[in-house]
Amino acid sequence: MWRLVITAPFGEDIELAVIDDEGTHALVFPCQRLPGGWANAVTGEMLDIHPTHWRTWQNQRCDPSNLH
Repeated sequence: MWRLVITAPFGEDIELAVIDDEGTHALVFPCQRLPGGWANAVTGEMLDIHPTHWRTWQNQRCDPSNLH
């Protein structure tokens, strides 16, 4: 179930929904809410996004070292 982004927990892997030029869609990687904004939970990269909703991340975190 999608929840309002203002209720997103800090420091947990979550799935985010965003609105951009292509419409509304969910990001394909887990994100974390941090005091300074949003980060890609796999790479740690800070994201320049404005999410609208969140839900619990259901997939296992992918390990970038296993991508060939």
